[in-house]
Amino acid sequence: MQIFATFEHSTYIELAISELEDKGINDIFALPLDSRTEERKLFDTLHKSDGTSLLDKAFAFAVAFAVIGASRGFALKWGPIYWGIIGGACGLVFGFLLDVIQNKVFKKKHRLLRGKQAEVILIVDCPEDKTEMVEKILWDNLAFGLAKVK
Repeated sequence: MQIFATFEHSTYIELAISELEDKGINDIFALPLDSRTEERKLFDTLHKSDGTSLLDKAFAFAVAFAVIGASRGFALKWGPIYWGIIGGACGLVFGFLLDVIQNKVFKKKHRLLRGKQAEVILIVDCPEDKTEMVEKILWDNLAFGLAKVK
């Protein structure tokens, strides 16, 4: 029986391997996955999205600036409608630039670290009577997931 497990690249996988070898299971194969070498893209496409939106703050600032522009527009020459549109456009640009700067500068380290952490796949060949013991050892050493194949 083969048991597949994924681990974070840490000392826990070494502990799991040494514990399995102590229990008499020597047919173990560890395969590290390659980590991302390129930087993640900031702008999403229609078919790929990472869940980060650059328009949330932009729309919030657009609404706030439009309300302020419209209320101040009663005292200005062009009136509340034009100043509301101008305020909304300025708020949209301000919020979008704020999100871009925040994601590009401040969260750059977080995006790079998220892509750098590679996982390790551990493949263990063992007899069927030892599968429960192997599973317990792998789960105790913080495996992300397990799969069994006969």
